[in-house]
Amino acid sequence: MNTRRDNPDGPEDIDAAFAEIVADLERDSTFARWPEDVPGETTDAAGTASAVADVAEVEPKAAPDAGPRDWTPGPEEEEEHFVPPEPPPLPTPRPTTLLGIAVIAVGVLVLLVPGLAGMSSSLSMPLGLVLISAGIGWLLLRLRQGPPPNTGNDDGAQV
Repeated sequence: MNTRRDNPDGPEDIDAAFAEIVADLERDSTFARWPEDVPGETTDAAGTASAVADVAEVEPKAAPDAGPRDWTPGPEEEEEHFVPPEPPPLPTPRPTTLLGIAVIAVGVLVLLVPGLAGMSSSLSMPLGLVLISAGIGWLLLRLRQGPPPNTGNDDGAQV
């Protein structure tokens, strides 16, 4: 690191500066050392490591200071697919509900096709809007409000 102090632009010999940094880190005992024998690799006479192709899958041994990143998942299991139950049938609409829907449909029909009722367009537009509004108002007034009538004195949750 002495070369960096001599030159403000950086060291002249980058390889020497890198070797000096690595030597400083190797002297520090707080950093982990690279293991000499890595499973699944062989070392030839020149000291270079090469992977062994026919090595069986090695399970890592849990070290006493193993962290959460050292965990490996087990083999995947087939999941059961959820099949939802059949939904209950739709309730039969009450006659008053059908009447409100019919009034809305007649209002839309009078609004879109004014000649069908034999009226002029100046009369069919307000009549169609009034019919649509009356049908929506009828349906809103028929909505249930409050608890069902057969609950008794039960103030519990409704499911």
